[in-house]
Amino acid sequence: MAKKRMLSGMRPTGRLHLGNLVGALENWVHLQEEYESFFFAADWHVLTTDLENTGKINEDTLQVVIDWLSAGIDPEKSTVFVQSKIKEHAELFLLFSMIITVPRLERNPTLKEQVRDLKSKIVSYGHFGYPVLQAADIIIYKADVVPVGEDQVPHVEISREIARKFNNLYGNVFPEPEPKLTFTPRLPGLDGKKMSKSLNNAIFLSETPDEIFQKVRRAITDPQKVRKNDPGHPEVCNIFAYHQKFNKEEIPEIEKDCKSGILGCVACKQNCANKISDYLAPIREKRVMYEKDMDLVKDIINNGNKKAREEAQKTMADVYKAMKIG
Repeated sequence: MAKKRMLSGMRPTGRLHLGNLVGALENWVHLQEEYESFFFAADWHVLTTDLENTGKINEDTLQVVIDWLSAGIDPEKSTVFVQSKIKEHAELFLLFSMIITVPRLERNPTLKEQVRDLKSKIVSYGHFGYPVLQAADIIIYKADVVPVGEDQVPHVEISREIARKFNNLYGNVFPEPEPKLTFTPRLPGLDGKKMSKSLNNAIFLSETPDEIFQKVRRAITDPQKVRKNDPGHPEVCNIFAYHQKFNKEEIPEIEKDCKSGILGCVACKQNCANKISDYLAPIREKRVMYEKDMDLVKDIINNGNKKAREEAQKTMADVYKAMKIG
């Protein structure tokens, strides 16, 4: 039986951090064995919130793709491409924008959260309609599944609604993409907030062991553990959350010694930084290889663009035939 098709993407806003690795990328690496996989750098989507800094998007795109490849995305198994190189995304976005209503987009909970976080009352047309472009990104490849966290399910639901409405109007052209829920732990940032580049609280996949240690050394821990011998509370400590991901075998001992006051924060942080560095060592090694051979990285992207474009063009032929236009 042919594999089902999966699609996912990331906005290329720079090198990836541990939150990206744990929250999405490791899952992609696993799922590419099970699905025919398409992964794209969503550079058009960057424009919704960072229109003034377009000059760095191309370099950021290359860095994101290098992180994907270094973490285990295999271009022999997965199609890696750049959104803006496939103009058919915009073409299908235009047609889909005729189908969805303004009130439906206004009910999008993620948009409300973004407007709140950006502290802006002015939303561009492109930002308001980005779920429609996202639907085009997914549906143009006739994706069967989209790996998402629980907070992203509303995005996929809009895509399903658009596909359903198109099919009802013009015939059965698209599958309705299913959200594939990924229950991955969320790593907090070094300050306890959500890990984010913009908050300057992230550890990046490309960082050296010393850079990792310097960041972990400054991380916020248990506020009640002031001195080494004070009993700790691992459940509220950011460093313990990192141990749970990168140092699972020592968790019982760390938890016991922290609570008893035997283990101090300085030693705990040093151990944690070492474990994170060891975990990232294979990724760093592959990253050095790709950075020395940027022609290879560009060839991988160009080959992926070509395959994605072929698939997108076939879909648009089906769309125009069904709509009897074009």
